[in-house]
Amino acid sequence: MRKFGTFLVIFVLALAGGVVGAVGYDQVKGDDGGKTVVQQAPLSAAPSNADGQAGGDGTALTPAEIYAKAAPGVVLIQAIVTETTQGVFGEQQQQGVSTGTGFVVSDDGYIVTNAHVVEGAKTATVQFGEDKQINAEIKGIDVNHDLAVLKIDPKAHALQPLKLGSTKGLKVGDPVAAIGNPYGLDRTLTTGVVSALARRIDGLNGFKINNVIQTDAAINKGNSGGPLIDAAGEVIGVNSQIQTENGGNVGIGFAIPVERVKSVIPTLEKGGTVQVAYLGVTAQQIDDKIASAIKISKGLLVASVDPKSGAAKAGLKAGDSGAYVQIGDGQVDLGGDVILSVDGKELDTPQQLQDYIGDKNVGDVVTLLIERGTKKMKLKVTLTNRPTAVTSTNDQQQSPDQQP
Repeated sequence: MRKFGTFLVIFVLALAGGVVGAVGYDQVKGDDGGKTVVQQAPLSAAPSNADGQAGGDGTALTPAEIYAKAAPGVVLIQAIVTETTQGVFGEQQQQGVSTGTGFVVSDDGYIVTNAHVVEGAKTATVQFGEDKQINAEIKGIDVNHDLAVLKIDPKAHALQPLKLGSTKGLKVGDPVAAIGNPYGLDRTLTTGVVSALARRIDGLNGFKINNVIQTDAAINKGNSGGPLIDAAGEVIGVNSQIQTENGGNVGIGFAIPVERVKSVIPTLEKGGTVQVAYLGVTAQQIDDKIASAIKISKGLLVASVDPKSGAAKAGLKAGDSGAYVQIGDGQVDLGGDVILSVDGKELDTPQQLQDYIGDKNVGDVVTLLIERGTKKMKLKVTLTNRPTAVTSTNDQQQSPDQQP
């Protein structure tokens, strides 16, 4: 159940940062009588970005330097959100305060945060440290990727935009830092490493968000929408969710990659709607059980086709043979088309299909090589815009795993 911007399930939207993480220190001998001077070590001893540079001159920044550089551009966001609930007397509306983090991305006053921080709100305020609250306009919300853009009057406060970096070349083990407002403790710094790459998490509309960064930097309630920063002091992601059993941080946090942020900012700044390419099929990986029944060892068995999708218009068909195979708690008809490849790329899992389509644009045409019975054929499919919420057909497997 979601309440005022928080998922109270396995994945908790980190609607508020964590305790200060440990940082490294070096002991350096001084020249004054052999005294030992303790100096903070860089977040990384080696460059970490795609160009082999860190900190702009090939050196990594210390956590203190990252904080000094980025914290002035990080804000506390508060929004009055309205939530409709179903009670014994019918629908009822409740209001509450949603609190999260955001960061400045331009001198024009644009601020990036998570969609779930401001979803359901008409207005919001931002606050730079101990300064007064500033009214912010909610320019656009992208529920597909849990991102939103706010705007404040650039004259209302001296702005220090954060630089958007890149995840190209990012590796597991690379150091990162997170700045946010956990439990109202403004501008808290935590540090950690990249724990994993290419994770998948649930979006607000039920579809998966792909290529998410996993980190062990402490993220808690209030960190949502805050920046995940690399050793060069550049933003590589937007902190969005944690995986937890008790609502608190257990060292598993997730951040939306900065490339996705860059791609949606222009649309959201204009108040537009972000479109996501959609094939419109539910497919099942062919395992040994299915392979022995249909005599096809590779590909994806089509379980259902959205009748309004480009796939349906191109003639892709789900099964109606009445011969089923049990998959988890459901059944899949064995008579459906088998997708062997898309644009010549062979597919082994539904996730590969989803990832490939996710990198396309609405209106793009893809070519599916399918096998129907004993015949192979090619279908050209024009990709449509993804629905606002998951239906029975969502370009994923029949019973999508809820874990990333």
